[in-house]
Amino acid sequence: MNKKLIATALLASFAAPLSAFAADAPATPEHAFTGNVTLASEYLYRGIAQTRGKPALQGGFDYAHASGLYAGVWGSNISWINDGTAGASASLELDVYGGYKGAITDDFGYDLGVLTYNYPGSGKPTGAAKPDTTEVYGALSYKWLTVKYSRSTGSLFGWTKADGTKTKGSGYLELNAAYDLGDGWGINGHVGHQKVKGYSDASYSDYKVGVTKDVGFGVFGAAYSTTNAKDSCSAVLAAGVPGGTDAANPYCFSKQSGPLSTYDAGKGRLLLTFSKTF
Repeated sequence: MNKKLIATALLASFAAPLSAFAADAPATPEHAFTGNVTLASEYLYRGIAQTRGKPALQGGFDYAHASGLYAGVWGSNISWINDGTAGASASLELDVYGGYKGAITDDFGYDLGVLTYNYPGSGKPTGAAKPDTTEVYGALSYKWLTVKYSRSTGSLFGWTKADGTKTKGSGYLELNAAYDLGDGWGINGHVGHQKVKGYSDASYSDYKVGVTKDVGFGVFGAAYSTTNAKDSCSAVLAAGVPGGTDAANPYCFSKQSGPLSTYDAGKGRLLLTFSKTF
Protein backbone atom coordinates (compact mmCIF):
# COMPACT_ATOMS: atom_id res chain seq x y z
CA MET A 1 0.00 0.00 0.00
CA ASN A 2 2.93 2.19 -0.82
CA LYS A 3 2.30 4.63 -2.62
CA LYS A 4 4.30 7.50 -3.66
CA LEU A 5 3.95 8.50 -7.30
CA ILE A 6 7.10 8.04 -9.33
CA ALA A 7 8.32 11.60 -9.56
CA THR A 8 10.77 10.89 -12.33
CA ALA A 9 7.89 9.83 -14.53
CA LEU A 10 6.42 13.31 -14.28
CA LEU A 11 9.47 15.51 -14.61
CA ALA A 12 9.32 15.56 -18.38
CA SER A 13 5.98 17.33 -18.18
CA PHE A 14 7.42 20.34 -16.40
CA ALA A 15 11.11 20.50 -17.31
CA ALA A 16 12.19 23.76 -18.97
CA PRO A 17 14.74 23.90 -21.81
CA LEU A 18 18.34 24.58 -20.79
CA SER A 19 18.07 27.95 -22.48
CA ALA A 20 14.81 29.66 -23.30
CA PHE A 21 16.56 31.45 -26.15
CA ALA A 22 18.48 28.57 -27.71
CA ALA A 23 17.16 27.95 -31.20
CA ASP A 24 17.98 24.25 -31.00
CA ALA A 25 16.68 23.72 -27.46
CA PRO A 26 14.61 20.52 -27.35
CA ALA A 27 10.88 21.00 -26.84
CA THR A 28 9.12 19.35 -23.95
CA PRO A 29 7.78 16.03 -25.27
CA GLU A 30 4.02 15.87 -25.57
CA HIS A 31 3.99 12.27 -24.37
CA ALA A 32 6.44 10.62 -21.96
CA PHE A 33 6.54 6.94 -20.99
CA THR A 34 8.77 5.58 -18.22
CA GLY A 35 9.15 2.38 -16.27
CA ASN A 36 10.60 1.59 -12.86
CA VAL A 37 11.70 -1.45 -10.88
CA THR A 38 12.69 -1.73 -7.21
CA LEU A 39 14.14 -4.50 -5.09
CA ALA A 40 13.45 -3.82 -1.39
CA SER A 41 14.48 -5.62 1.78
CA GLU A 42 10.75 -5.56 2.56
CA TYR A 43 7.64 -3.64 1.53
CA LEU A 44 6.70 -0.88 3.95
CA TYR A 45 3.55 1.15 3.34
CA ARG A 46 2.99 4.16 5.55
CA GLY A 47 5.38 2.54 8.01
CA ILE A 48 3.52 -0.79 8.16
CA ALA A 49 5.16 -3.99 6.88
CA GLN A 50 3.36 -5.66 3.98
CA THR A 51 5.66 -8.67 3.47
CA ARG A 52 6.34 -9.85 7.06
CA GLY A 53 10.04 -8.98 6.96
CA LYS A 54 10.67 -10.63 3.58
CA PRO A 55 12.01 -8.98 0.38
CA ALA A 56 9.73 -7.34 -2.17
CA LEU A 57 10.00 -6.99 -5.93
CA GLN A 58 8.16 -3.93 -7.18
CA GLY A 59 7.72 -2.09 -10.44
CA GLY A 60 5.46 -0.07 -12.66
CA PHE A 61 4.88 2.04 -15.74
CA ASP A 62 3.98 5.72 -16.00
CA TYR A 63 2.59 8.00 -18.69
CA ALA A 64 2.81 11.80 -18.55
CA HIS A 65 1.33 14.34 -20.96
CA ALA A 66 2.79 17.80 -21.50
CA SER A 67 -0.48 19.30 -20.23
CA GLY A 68 0.16 17.86 -16.76
CA LEU A 69 -2.12 14.83 -17.00
CA TYR A 70 -0.59 11.52 -15.93
CA ALA A 71 -1.51 7.89 -15.30
CA GLY A 72 0.30 4.81 -14.13
CA VAL A 73 0.27 1.29 -12.76
CA TRP A 74 2.45 -0.19 -10.01
CA GLY A 75 2.69 -3.60 -8.36
CA SER A 76 4.37 -5.47 -5.50
CA ASN A 77 4.24 -8.82 -3.78
CA ILE A 78 2.52 -8.77 -0.36
CA SER A 79 1.70 -11.21 2.45
CA TRP A 80 -0.41 -9.20 4.93
CA ILE A 81 -3.76 -10.51 3.68
CA ASN A 82 -2.61 -14.13 3.91
CA ASP A 83 -1.01 -13.46 7.31
CA GLY A 84 -4.23 -12.06 8.77
CA THR A 85 -6.85 -14.30 7.16
CA ALA A 86 -7.12 -18.08 7.32
CA GLY A 87 -7.38 -19.65 3.86
CA ALA A 88 -6.64 -16.40 2.04
CA SER A 89 -4.92 -16.41 -1.35
CA ALA A 90 -3.89 -12.86 -2.25
CA SER A 91 -0.17 -12.25 -2.72
CA LEU A 92 -0.18 -9.26 -5.09
CA GLU A 93 -0.95 -5.57 -4.80
CA LEU A 94 -1.71 -3.80 -8.07
CA ASP A 95 -2.24 -0.04 -8.02
CA VAL A 96 -3.72 2.10 -10.78
CA TYR A 97 -3.64 5.88 -10.55
CA GLY A 98 -4.09 9.06 -12.53
CA GLY A 99 -4.28 12.79 -12.01
CA TYR A 100 -3.12 16.23 -12.94
CA LYS A 101 0.08 17.94 -11.83
CA GLY A 102 1.01 21.56 -12.42
CA ALA A 103 3.06 24.54 -11.28
CA ILE A 104 1.79 27.66 -9.56
CA THR A 105 5.17 29.42 -9.61
CA ASP A 106 8.76 28.28 -10.13
CA ASP A 107 8.84 27.05 -6.52
CA PHE A 108 5.22 26.01 -5.86
CA GLY A 109 3.44 23.05 -7.44
CA TYR A 110 0.29 21.00 -6.96
CA ASP A 111 -0.94 17.48 -7.66
CA LEU A 112 -4.52 16.15 -7.69
CA GLY A 113 -5.50 12.58 -8.42
CA VAL A 114 -7.11 9.26 -7.59
CA LEU A 115 -5.41 5.98 -6.67
CA THR A 116 -6.90 2.48 -6.46
CA TYR A 117 -5.26 -0.36 -4.51
CA ASN A 118 -6.27 -3.75 -5.90
CA TYR A 119 -5.60 -7.20 -4.40
CA PRO A 120 -6.35 -9.99 -6.89
CA GLY A 121 -7.22 -13.28 -5.25
CA SER A 122 -9.56 -14.39 -2.51
CA GLY A 123 -9.82 -14.39 1.24
CA LYS A 124 -11.22 -11.24 2.83
CA PRO A 125 -11.78 -11.51 6.62
CA THR A 126 -15.26 -12.76 7.55
CA GLY A 127 -17.61 -9.84 8.05
CA ALA A 128 -15.05 -7.32 6.81
CA ALA A 129 -15.04 -5.19 3.70
CA LYS A 130 -12.90 -6.12 0.72
CA PRO A 131 -9.31 -4.87 1.05
CA ASP A 132 -9.50 -3.14 -2.36
CA THR A 133 -9.33 0.59 -1.66
CA THR A 134 -9.77 3.85 -3.58
CA GLU A 135 -8.31 7.15 -2.37
CA VAL A 136 -8.47 10.66 -3.75
CA TYR A 137 -5.50 12.88 -2.97
CA GLY A 138 -4.17 16.40 -3.19
CA ALA A 139 -0.64 17.68 -2.66
CA LEU A 140 1.16 21.02 -2.53
CA SER A 141 4.92 21.27 -2.98
CA TYR A 142 7.46 24.00 -2.25
CA LYS A 143 10.98 23.37 -3.52
CA TRP A 144 11.98 20.14 -1.72
CA LEU A 145 8.97 19.96 0.64
CA THR A 146 5.60 18.33 -0.11
CA VAL A 147 2.44 18.08 1.98
CA LYS A 148 -0.19 15.60 0.84
CA TYR A 149 -3.62 14.44 2.02
CA SER A 150 -5.31 11.20 0.89
CA ARG A 151 -8.93 10.27 1.68
CA SER A 152 -10.65 6.93 1.15
CA THR A 153 -13.93 6.78 -0.73
CA GLY A 154 -14.91 3.45 0.85
CA SER A 155 -13.57 1.15 3.56
CA LEU A 156 -9.82 1.53 4.02
CA PHE A 157 -7.99 -1.76 3.26
CA GLY A 158 -10.84 -3.85 4.67
CA TRP A 159 -11.16 -2.04 8.01
CA THR A 160 -14.71 -1.80 9.37
CA LYS A 161 -16.15 0.00 12.38
CA ALA A 162 -17.34 -1.85 15.46
CA ASP A 163 -20.86 -1.97 14.02
CA GLY A 164 -19.58 -3.45 10.76
CA THR A 165 -20.05 -0.33 8.65
CA LYS A 166 -17.41 0.98 6.26
CA THR A 167 -14.52 3.19 7.36
CA LYS A 168 -15.27 5.56 4.48
CA GLY A 169 -13.59 8.95 4.86
CA SER A 170 -10.39 7.66 6.49
CA GLY A 171 -7.52 10.04 5.82
CA TYR A 172 -3.73 10.12 5.67
CA LEU A 173 -1.84 13.40 6.10
CA GLU A 174 1.88 13.42 5.33
CA LEU A 175 4.84 15.76 5.04
CA ASN A 176 7.76 14.69 2.85
CA ALA A 177 11.18 16.23 2.27
CA ALA A 178 13.79 15.26 -0.33
CA TYR A 179 17.00 17.28 -0.63
CA ASP A 180 19.72 16.89 -3.27
CA LEU A 181 23.19 17.05 -1.69
CA GLY A 182 24.98 16.83 -5.04
CA ASP A 183 27.32 14.21 -6.49
CA GLY A 184 24.44 11.72 -6.60
CA TRP A 185 23.66 11.92 -2.88
CA GLY A 186 20.28 12.80 -1.40
CA ILE A 187 18.55 12.80 1.97
CA ASN A 188 14.85 12.45 2.71
CA GLY A 189 12.43 12.55 5.59
CA HIS A 190 8.78 11.74 6.19
CA VAL A 191 6.13 12.09 8.88
CA GLY A 192 2.53 10.96 8.45
CA HIS A 193 -0.66 10.22 10.36
CA GLN A 194 -3.21 7.61 9.33
CA LYS A 195 -6.69 8.10 10.74
CA VAL A 196 -9.05 5.15 10.29
CA LYS A 197 -12.53 6.61 10.71
CA GLY A 198 -14.50 4.91 13.47
CA TYR A 199 -11.61 2.58 14.37
CA SER A 200 -9.21 4.46 16.66
CA ASP A 201 -7.12 1.34 17.45
CA ALA A 202 -6.04 1.23 13.81
CA SER A 203 -5.02 4.91 13.70
CA TYR A 204 -1.32 5.71 14.12
CA SER A 205 1.59 7.97 13.08
CA ASP A 206 4.72 6.98 11.17
CA TYR A 207 8.18 8.51 10.68
CA LYS A 208 11.09 7.88 8.32
CA VAL A 209 14.55 9.30 7.56
CA GLY A 210 16.78 8.09 4.76
CA VAL A 211 19.64 8.59 2.35
CA THR A 212 20.01 7.77 -1.36
CA LYS A 213 22.93 7.43 -3.76
CA ASP A 214 22.61 7.55 -7.55
CA VAL A 215 25.35 5.36 -9.00
CA GLY A 216 24.41 5.83 -12.64
CA PHE A 217 22.89 2.42 -13.34
CA GLY A 218 20.40 2.85 -10.47
CA VAL A 219 19.75 4.34 -7.06
CA PHE A 220 20.60 2.70 -3.73
CA GLY A 221 18.63 3.74 -0.67
CA ALA A 222 18.69 3.17 3.08
CA ALA A 223 16.06 4.44 5.51
CA TYR A 224 14.90 3.91 9.07
CA SER A 225 11.13 3.73 9.53
CA THR A 226 9.07 3.49 12.70
CA THR A 227 5.50 4.02 13.97
CA ASN A 228 3.71 4.53 17.26
CA ALA A 229 1.82 1.28 16.58
CA LYS A 230 5.01 -0.65 17.37
CA ASP A 231 3.86 -2.03 20.74
CA SER A 232 0.65 -3.56 19.41
CA CYS A 233 1.87 -7.16 19.86
CA SER A 234 2.22 -7.04 23.64
CA ALA A 235 -1.47 -7.76 24.35
CA VAL A 236 -1.61 -10.57 21.76
CA LEU A 237 1.43 -12.24 23.33
CA ALA A 238 -0.09 -11.89 26.79
CA ALA A 239 -3.34 -13.49 25.65
CA GLY A 240 -1.49 -16.38 24.00
CA VAL A 241 -4.22 -16.99 21.43
CA PRO A 242 -3.27 -17.63 17.77
CA GLY A 243 -5.42 -16.60 14.84
CA GLY A 244 -4.57 -13.66 12.60
CA THR A 245 -5.00 -10.18 14.07
CA ASP A 246 -6.59 -8.92 17.26
CA ALA A 247 -9.28 -6.21 16.99
CA ALA A 248 -7.47 -3.98 19.49
CA ASN A 249 -4.04 -4.74 18.01
CA PRO A 250 -4.63 -4.69 14.25
CA TYR A 251 -0.96 -4.46 13.23
CA CYS A 252 0.11 -7.55 15.13
CA PHE A 253 -0.11 -10.72 13.04
CA SER A 254 -0.06 -14.20 14.59
CA LYS A 255 -0.10 -17.69 13.15
CA GLN A 256 -3.48 -19.25 12.46
CA SER A 257 -2.53 -22.46 14.29
CA GLY A 258 0.29 -24.07 16.20
CA PRO A 259 2.64 -22.37 18.70
CA LEU A 260 1.98 -18.67 19.06
CA SER A 261 4.32 -16.61 16.90
CA THR A 262 3.62 -12.92 16.40
CA TYR A 263 4.95 -10.33 13.98
CA ASP A 264 4.74 -6.62 14.79
CA ALA A 265 4.11 -4.93 11.44
CA GLY A 266 4.57 -1.42 12.85
CA LYS A 267 7.91 -1.83 14.64
CA GLY A 268 10.99 0.23 13.73
CA ARG A 269 13.23 -1.25 11.06
CA LEU A 270 15.91 -0.50 8.48
CA LEU A 271 14.75 -0.53 4.86
CA LEU A 272 17.22 -1.13 2.01
CA THR A 273 16.31 -0.55 -1.64
CA PHE A 274 17.74 -0.54 -5.15
CA SER A 275 15.69 1.24 -7.83
CA LYS A 276 16.07 1.84 -11.53
CA THR A 277 14.00 4.02 -13.86
CA PHE A 278 14.06 3.45 -17.60
